[in-house]
Amino acid sequence: MTVQHDPVAASNERSFRIAIAGPGDVGAIHALIGGLADYEGLAGICVATEHDLAQALFGEYRCAEALIARFDGKSEVAAGFALFFHTYSTFLGRRTLWLEDLFVRQEHRRQGLGRALLRRLAGLAVERNCGRFEWAVLDWNTSAIRFYESLGASLLPDWRIARVTGEALPRLAGAAAEP
Repeated sequence: MTVQHDPVAASNERSFRIAIAGPGDVGAIHALIGGLADYEGLAGICVATEHDLAQALFGEYRCAEALIARFDGKSEVAAGFALFFHTYSTFLGRRTLWLEDLFVRQEHRRQGLGRALLRRLAGLAVERNCGRFEWAVLDWNTSAIRFYESLGASLLPDWRIARVTGEALPRLAGAAAEP
């Protein structure tokens, strides 16, 4: 994956660096995920461990990638992250880039970092010949919705996410084994 490591000028004259996350970034990303869970009021269901994250990003069966951002390129505290992976569109016949989570710490918002992370991801989607770049947004998060729309994103009104989790998952799997 090609990701520029040059600083990007922020609106307040500070600069930040966005880089592909490495194994040494797992703790910082895990902390940012905790911040995202708090922001969304979902801390009670956020059970992923640093080990889980390390396995997903760098393990034998790697299934995701992440970008990490730090202001001035020096800070030990990460300012934000984006975790993403590929899906596939049967209609387009091409892979797509799915943004699972994007989070910027409160004190670093409105400085261009979220926009820069999304632009970097859009660049990766183009570079990897993806048919689209997409993500979900909570319906109550009107500031995020306005922000995404300002970047040219469209919200799809006719689509809903279907999810099978908890006890329903093995129950469905057992039903599949029946004749």
